[in-house]
Amino acid sequence: MGYAQFVIGPAGSGKSTYCSSLYQHCETLGRSIHIVNLDPAAENFDYPVAMDIRELISLDDVMEELGLGPNGGLIYCMEHLEDNLDDWLNEELDNYLDDDYLVFDCPGQIELFSHVPVLRNFVEHLKRKNFNVCAVYLLDSQFITDVTKYVSGCMASLSAMVQLEVPHINILSKMDLVTNKRDVKNYLDPEPHHLLSELNERMAPRFKKLNKSLIELVDEYSMVSFIPLDLRKESSIQYVLAQIDNCIQYGEDADVKIRDFDPDGDGDNE
Repeated sequence: MGYAQFVIGPAGSGKSTYCSSLYQHCETLGRSIHIVNLDPAAENFDYPVAMDIRELISLDDVMEELGLGPNGGLIYCMEHLEDNLDDWLNEELDNYLDDDYLVFDCPGQIELFSHVPVLRNFVEHLKRKNFNVCAVYLLDSQFITDVTKYVSGCMASLSAMVQLEVPHINILSKMDLVTNKRDVKNYLDPEPHHLLSELNERMAPRFKKLNKSLIELVDEYSMVSFIPLDLRKESSIQYVLAQIDNCIQYGEDADVKIRDFDPDGDGDNE
């Protein structure tokens, strides 16, 4: 059985930086992981690329030959990938052992993991190839500066979760760039009634019913839960990795040490 992380999230949320830091962390531990680039527009990498979609198709070639724009070209590339799952992807996967650990660095175009079926079909293909898959959704921690942005981020993450139908971990990325972590702490595991109260204060009275429905939806799907990731701290990376490993049943016999997030901590807790 293989194991896979499917790293998704909006453009600029830090997906490639996460993949690079995860690779370095695992390399330090002597643990083997393989990073796969699924972004046909990517140019530079801070990690060794084990598999690269650009060997199949690149965005620059599509835009030049078909006259498509960046967004249309990216959708075309991903649909071409979908058409070649049984050929190109299977051939690439044959290079890895049954228990290998793959991390897929995905494009940031939100429709790819919200309503276009390409990535869902990709995940289903991996599952048929006997991979345990976890979706890792990254959201920029600087994005949730108020309740309206927080709810918006939750809705986008929920859309991806419903679309992909695999175990799902939400991560607040770029915590190392947050100056006041107390502001973010309020949204790590908030009480629904506090969210609703704050949302009603920010929105016009006519939106009260909509606000109530949104908060109930978020609470019903247990989406009001994010794991903060501070790349300066090895303990933070290890904690995130442990949660993902647990989702995909990787090393399930190993003891996982759970560490609480310290909003005031400046250094590593280890």
